[in-house]
Amino acid sequence: MRSTDRVWKAAAIGACAVVLAAGCTGSNKTTTRNEAGTGPADAQVAITPAKGASKVRPDKGVLVKATGGKLDTVSVTTGGKQVPGTFSADRTSWRSTWTLKPSASYQVSATAKNPAGKPAQAQSAFKTLKPDETVSASLDYILEGNLDDTYGVGTPIILNFDREIFNKAEVEKALEVKAEKPVEGAWRWLGNQQVIYRTKKYWPAHQKVTVTAHMAGVRAAKGVYGVKDFTRTLEIGASRISRLNLKSHKMTVTVDGKRVRKVPISAGNGTTTEYTTTSGTHLTMEKGNPVRMISPGRKKGDPGYYDLMINYAVRISWSGEYLHQTSGEEYCLGRQNCSHGCVRQPAKDAQWFYKTVQPGDIVDITGSDRGLDWQNGWSYWELPWEKWKKGSALA
Repeated sequence: MRSTDRVWKAAAIGACAVVLAAGCTGSNKTTTRNEAGTGPADAQVAITPAKGASKVRPDKGVLVKATGGKLDTVSVTTGGKQVPGTFSADRTSWRSTWTLKPSASYQVSATAKNPAGKPAQAQSAFKTLKPDETVSASLDYILEGNLDDTYGVGTPIILNFDREIFNKAEVEKALEVKAEKPVEGAWRWLGNQQVIYRTKKYWPAHQKVTVTAHMAGVRAAKGVYGVKDFTRTLEIGASRISRLNLKSHKMTVTVDGKRVRKVPISAGNGTTTEYTTTSGTHLTMEKGNPVRMISPGRKKGDPGYYDLMINYAVRISWSGEYLHQTSGEEYCLGRQNCSHGCVRQPAKDAQWFYKTVQPGDIVDITGSDRGLDWQNGWSYWELPWEKWKKGSALA
């Protein structure tokens, strides 16, 4: 998530030194004493960017500083809308919270008072630069395609960018996640065009979670800026956790901590690696009825070849693992593992699971010697929390 405290010191000090010398901030220039020559010095207000500046880098934001007193009010607007910002603890400075919009005009007005209560004020108006190239963010297609539904408590927030990000730290600072029931979480980068937010523990059930990428004005690379913010709200539904034991051939489903179903299953037969169901914490992702399933790495006529249309299939990994209705061999259900790597269920149970499942529900599988890779699907819970955090550009 983006910190509200940006790195300003070197740039701001240098800019203010030039501004004060040139007198182009709109600050009231005062003497070091009041008109009678006694009492405290008058307050002075300095604004960066300076009045009349153009082609301002939007990632530098706005800085207002007071000397000889404390800031009373600060107003920064663009297009008639207020720009959010925060005062320092001693109210001697104010910084804009997020980066500024490119190709935009800004107006700044600020007042301060010295210890005797005498006011001072300053104004500034400036324009931000037009970027050479732009970058935008979007929600992963699976999440975006289910926004009318509820999500499971394991749901990751996955953002994709339409070009490579080289200033990852600056982009990550612009990312904000707000939950009605907050829990600790962190971003992790996968390559240069995708970043994923995962919580330390599962989301608390029944709440809204909003992600905002404050991309407008973020410098993603040299000459490359975001021009538009991006926001989405996800509804976290019930806590649905399915626990599968491949040795006992049973699946138990709990909803909000209460057991609601016990299902006889049949998993991968284990004759090859790809026909071995992976053990680990999976998340449900996509579903289809039917889904065409073809044996990997085999041609028609090869041993073990299959090409089937499977009903009520819910994907839990990229390597082709689904929970689905059995297409035969009902005698295996609850007794032995007979599948090509998927988890088979009786028709009535598979249909119930399919109709009630949410994207991001937990499917915890034990009992096989094939471990789940943390990048195989939404299997991010397989990576320990301390390792997950190290993937942040701000770590």
